[in-house]
Amino acid sequence: MAQPGGPADLVAAVVHDGRAALVGSDVRVVGSVAEVASEMARLEGSSRPRWVWWSVRYAGELVAAVRSPLSRGWDLAEAHRILHGGWKAEPGRVWAGAHGIPLSSMPTPAAGDLFDFSAGDGIGPDDLVRPDGHLRAGAASGWLESDERLLRWAAAAHECAVRQREHAESVGPRIVGTVHSESAAALLCLELERGGLPVNRPVMEALIAEFAGPRAATEEEASAARRTRDAEVLRHVPGREGTDLRNPQQVRDMLAGVGVDVPNTRKWVLDAYRQTHPVVDALLTWRKAERIATTYGYRWLDECVGTDDRLRGGWTACDGAAGRMTAENGLHNLPAALRSGVAAHPEHVFVRADLGQIEPRVLAVVSGDPVFAEATRADDLYAPVAARLGVDRPIAKVAVLAAMYGQRSGAAGEALKGLERAYPVAMGLLDRAYETGVRGEPLRTFGGRLIPTGRFLAQSPVGTNPALDAARGRFARNAIIQGAAAELFKAWAATVRALAAPLGAQIVLCLHDELLVHAPASRAPEVAALVDQAFADASRRWAAGAPVRFVADTSIIERWSDAKD
Repeated sequence: MAQPGGPADLVAAVVHDGRAALVGSDVRVVGSVAEVASEMARLEGSSRPRWVWWSVRYAGELVAAVRSPLSRGWDLAEAHRILHGGWKAEPGRVWAGAHGIPLSSMPTPAAGDLFDFSAGDGIGPDDLVRPDGHLRAGAASGWLESDERLLRWAAAAHECAVRQREHAESVGPRIVGTVHSESAAALLCLELERGGLPVNRPVMEALIAEFAGPRAATEEEASAARRTRDAEVLRHVPGREGTDLRNPQQVRDMLAGVGVDVPNTRKWVLDAYRQTHPVVDALLTWRKAERIATTYGYRWLDECVGTDDRLRGGWTACDGAAGRMTAENGLHNLPAALRSGVAAHPEHVFVRADLGQIEPRVLAVVSGDPVFAEATRADDLYAPVAARLGVDRPIAKVAVLAAMYGQRSGAAGEALKGLERAYPVAMGLLDRAYETGVRGEPLRTFGGRLIPTGRFLAQSPVGTNPALDAARGRFARNAIIQGAAAELFKAWAATVRALAAPLGAQIVLCLHDELLVHAPASRAPEVAALVDQAFADASRRWAAGAPVRFVADTSIIERWSDAKD
C-alpha cells in the first residue's frame, strides 16, 4: 500500500470502538474520539482540509463530536457510486474500484468464524492488503484492534481518495465538483437525521383524528373505526357491503357492478369517473383517510416524532439510480393534508424555496440547445414553447414533460413531433439517451454520474424482451435529466448548508426541488436572501456559462402548508 501523500488538502478520518485516526500528507493523529475531534476542529479553523471517509456513515460518531459543521468532504462511498454507478460501496468495493481490481475476485469473510479473515487468503494477521491487491475481508470490523492498524486504515482511505480524484479528473471537467457536492449532501443527511423536521404535535394529532378518528384504546375500537370509514364508501353500493376495500380485485368488481369498468384502480384512472357514480368520489376520499390512518396515523406520530417535536427518519444522499436524495418515515411523501402540522418552533420560521420548472431548464443546459435555452428566459418556460409550437400552454407542458419521461401516445405524441422540429438539439439528446438505454449501455449525467442502464430491469437480458428494453430506454431518457437536476439541487443545498449555520439556520427538509430552512424569525430576511444568492451562485457554477435562466420562489412561512403550490 502506498504511503500517505498526494494533495495536501485531503485528510482521511476513521473511527472504531472509541478510537479515531487522521492521516494526510502531513497529518498523522490517533487517539480517543474526543481528542481527534478536537484536532479536527483545530484544522477546520486553520487549513480547512477536505475530510475523507470511507462513508460518512462510518464516521458519524466522530463528525458529531466535532460539534461545529465540517465545511468540505470527500466521501469515498459517494464518489464510488458516481464513478462506477449503482448503490453498493462498502470499503472493499471502493478500494477495488479505486485500484482497478476486478470485483469478481473480491474476498469475503470466511464462513463459520467472522474473525477468521485470513484463512486461505495468503496474508498475515497484520496485513491489510492481500497479494492480489484487494483489501483483506472484514478489515473494517475485527481487524481494527490497534492504533497502528487504525492509522493504516486511514492511510488506505487517503490513498483511495487520491486515486478517485485522479480518476474523476480524467473522466470529465465537472465530476470532481459533483463529488464535492455529493459529499456535502452526505454530511447534510446526517444533520437532517439528527435535527429532524419541526412539527406541532397537537395540530398533527388533530389532523390525524380528522381522518382516522380518535385514538383507539383497543384493537376492537380500531376495527370499529375501520368499519366506520369503510361504511362511508359501501353505503353507495347496496348489496355489496361485504366488499373488502383493501382488495383491488374486489374493488374493481364493486365498481363494475355500478357501471364503472376500469382496467385498474389507480387514482389517475378513477379521477375520470368521479362524476359517473358517487362511490368513486367516496372511494378516493376513503383512500386518503386510509393512508393517513394506516401509514401516518398515531403509531407513526408516536414512533417517528421525538419528544422535542421533531420528525426524524433516515436520509441518503442518492437513490442508487439517477442520484436523488431519499428519506424515510414520511419525510419525502407526507400527505398534503398533514402539512399544516409541519410548523416552525417558537421564535422561528421556515424559509422555503422551490425551484421552478427545474427539469426542462436543466434539459436546456445539458443539451446545449440555444433555441430551447431562449425559452428559459421567461418566468414561465412553457409559454414561449407553446407560442413556438402554435398550441395551448397545457399541451406544450404535457409535450415537454412527455419528452423527458418517454410518453409518445395521445396529445403528447402529436405535440412531440412539433418539439422535435422546433428543438432538435434538445430532443436529439433525449433520443440518444433512449437508444443507449435500450441497448443496456451505461451513460453519464451532465455532472458525471455513471448510470448503468443494463442493471435496470436486470431480470430480463437486453434484447430478449422489447417491452422491457423500451422501459430501459425511458429510464435512461429521464435519468440524464433527473440526475442532472439532482446534481444542481445538491450543489445548491451544499451552499446553503455552508452559509446558513452562522445565522443560526438549518436545512430541515430537502424534497427533490424544494428546500425548507428553519431559521430564527429575527434573521429570516437575511436567510431568505442567502438562499436566493446561494441558488444564483450554485446554478451559475453548475451551468458553466450556459445561457439558461433558472428561477426559484422563496418565501418566509410559519407552516409548510402556507407555501404556494
